[in-house]
Amino acid sequence: MKKVVIVGGGIAGLTVAKTLLEGKMQAEITVVNSAPHYFAGPSRPLVLTGEQSLDRIVRGYEEVARRGVKVVVGTVYSVDPANRRVRLVGGYVSDGGVRELQYDYLVVAPGVALDGSQITGYDKHRGNVLNVYDPGRVKLLRDKVWSAERGTVVVYAPKAPYRCAPAPTETALLIDAVLRHRGVRDKFRIIHIDANDKTQPPVIADVVGEIYKKQGVELVTSQEITEIGESYVVTRSGEKYQYDILAMLEPNRAPKFVAEAGLGGQWVEVRSPQDLRHPKFDDVLAAGDAAGLPFPKNQEIAFESALFAANKILEMEGLQHRASVQYAFLGWAYVGNPEGRLQTLSVMFGLDFTTQPPKPSKDPQPKREYTERKDAWEQSYLKNLFGH
Repeated sequence: MKKVVIVGGGIAGLTVAKTLLEGKMQAEITVVNSAPHYFAGPSRPLVLTGEQSLDRIVRGYEEVARRGVKVVVGTVYSVDPANRRVRLVGGYVSDGGVRELQYDYLVVAPGVALDGSQITGYDKHRGNVLNVYDPGRVKLLRDKVWSAERGTVVVYAPKAPYRCAPAPTETALLIDAVLRHRGVRDKFRIIHIDANDKTQPPVIADVVGEIYKKQGVELVTSQEITEIGESYVVTRSGEKYQYDILAMLEPNRAPKFVAEAGLGGQWVEVRSPQDLRHPKFDDVLAAGDAAGLPFPKNQEIAFESALFAANKILEMEGLQHRASVQYAFLGWAYVGNPEGRLQTLSVMFGLDFTTQPPKPSKDPQPKREYTERKDAWEQSYLKNLFGH
């Protein structure tokens, strides 16, 4: 029986596993995830306003295991593609946590690593760096936004691509809404510093810009943060910004084992968006945010890339099943609430990559309906892949 090892138990990794099962592949499928749970991404910013709770977006792997997928909790630190071996540490084992798995097919789908190592002062002041990307830091950010009485909030977006393109603008506008709800917005400055020439995703940059002007959010573009101090950040141009609350997303990259294994640099190399095999290894594929694709890094692209990866494995195994897939998506970006109500509005946007150049679409009118639609979309993914 063939052995398939999938590094990463998120949307991409579980979609690969589920599609292989649907394709009737006779294989031992093992998913390696660094945590015993999955923390869903799209609605994390709503934790700031209290409209989302962790119990609705955190899932365990019990139902996944019942489907016949072996789930191993551990952190992959080494891949040996020449000898088809994956090494990991941690998890629920009695030998100290060091393990080795062999594979016939390896799917690399670990998501992104947040890397602030090139920012001066990052190691010393990392405790000040909050964002909406992990449960601990989003809780601290929420607590600060709800308790501070005055000050300056700095929100930072690194150079694209990074996971969940609208998350920094969502963070800024949801913080704005909370402060308005509390009646203290006039005692705060909110400054969004962006390493890109416009806010992400570009298709709604004009919409976000207009909302920022109305809400009094200051925008600084084309500036990377290169230094963090106890209460300030410095950009590459030398500008210094004081902060009381720092909501900063670090630059994104694939985990270090990717480069150390010769599978890529910042991202895992692939042959094409439709053929997600590594250029040197037929048995190594990538999917999700870690794959070097010319697309935004979001849940829908992670899902679609996983379908392409699974289809390629099924093809190589001589099986007939193919999941229907193309690269195109609709998304929704939270834009807060100008009246300070904790009923977040959203705008809709989309990109269709089946045409060249890609065809953008958007509805610039903020609507509560879009927030609700985003929630239903996220919950449907969780139920489909995690069973609840």
